[in-house]
Amino acid sequence: MKLLLLTPQLPYPPHQGTTIRNYNLIKHLAPRHDITLLSFGTPDELHNAAPLRALCRHIALAPHPARSLAQRVRDTLTSPLPDMALRLESDAMRAQFEQLIRAETFDVIQVEGIEMARYALDSPSPMVHSRLIFDEHNAEYVLQRTAFASDARHPTRWHAALYSLIQWKKLERYERALCRAAHHIVACSDADKNAIAALEPQSEISVIPNGVDTEFYTPTESARDEPTLVFTGKMDFRPNIDAMTWFVADILPRVRAELPRARLVIVGQKPAPRVVALDALPGVQVTGAVPDTRPFIADAAVYVVPLRMGSGTRLKVLEAMAMGQAIVSTARGIAGLELVPDRDVVIADAPAAFARAVITLLRAPERRRELGRNARARAVEQYDWRTLVPKFDQVYAKVRS
Repeated sequence: MKLLLLTPQLPYPPHQGTTIRNYNLIKHLAPRHDITLLSFGTPDELHNAAPLRALCRHIALAPHPARSLAQRVRDTLTSPLPDMALRLESDAMRAQFEQLIRAETFDVIQVEGIEMARYALDSPSPMVHSRLIFDEHNAEYVLQRTAFASDARHPTRWHAALYSLIQWKKLERYERALCRAAHHIVACSDADKNAIAALEPQSEISVIPNGVDTEFYTPTESARDEPTLVFTGKMDFRPNIDAMTWFVADILPRVRAELPRARLVIVGQKPAPRVVALDALPGVQVTGAVPDTRPFIADAAVYVVPLRMGSGTRLKVLEAMAMGQAIVSTARGIAGLELVPDRDVVIADAPAAFARAVITLLRAPERRRELGRNARARAVEQYDWRTLVPKFDQVYAKVRS
């Protein structure tokens, strides 16, 4: 089939959630389909993306748009559209999209993430011979609803709670409109599928979760004797910021009270000021961007996922699983993944319970190895990209039948 994929950034190098999913979709779809990619990016970025160029029949780019904080505030107060629908507003991208769909007919137009949906929704060009698929990386209204619930409990975060309340309601309307416009929705978890179906029960929805390259992320022979904890992720992402500030304030001190040498390493690009400030605290290291997260995951004794808000499935968890790590997570942190508590992962939601789970594992190396072996087996069996991406072919066959 002839596929047109819209992505919010050039999916190479695959170093964070959206680019990892999009690159692996393209990598495993390209042997069977002709792929045209439309993305934000620069000629230099494309020049340095030789593997991506080799996979795609054609790549079209628009410059990264700029949007000021003042514009965001204005739009929050005056626009009926959610912030995510306006984040990548671009006349250049709109022109590129129109040029492509007028020049040829694509069997499938696949929108990767909510930020790119407006280009298909608002197009004046008829697309009667194309089928529109919306790959919903997260049920975004749920993310904002959980952010509101978390921040509303703390007066110092009420400004953030108000923002999330506004976005939650706008996103409900917008995601419902996307569901009605698309021929098929792809969700990353059963929980997201149910959340989307609650907006529009008539939607055709398939679940194709996030995956992991289990040949790239593999267990190592690291001794993991030091009481080191690690968290990886894009550190300007609000759920990750909340996770780390909460962990450092309410959980890490409990761990260090019994194990004074315990330390937390926070690994990820673009750390927000609230995260950077954590680096000055005892037992905390903030690395910023690193060329490869695997050495940090491998050297840690326990991988922690103290997420309290968000939706979708976490690539970070899958990477830790594939590397055979012992994982302690909140229930929300592993939501959408088919994991067995106390066999594949340890789950704890309250600070005291989370700290106790970490302390117990730091003192039990054989238990850590057992959890790691089980997690690795689960990743290989259910979450390898080579197993997951062919499920898109079933979606394409369905919408084209």
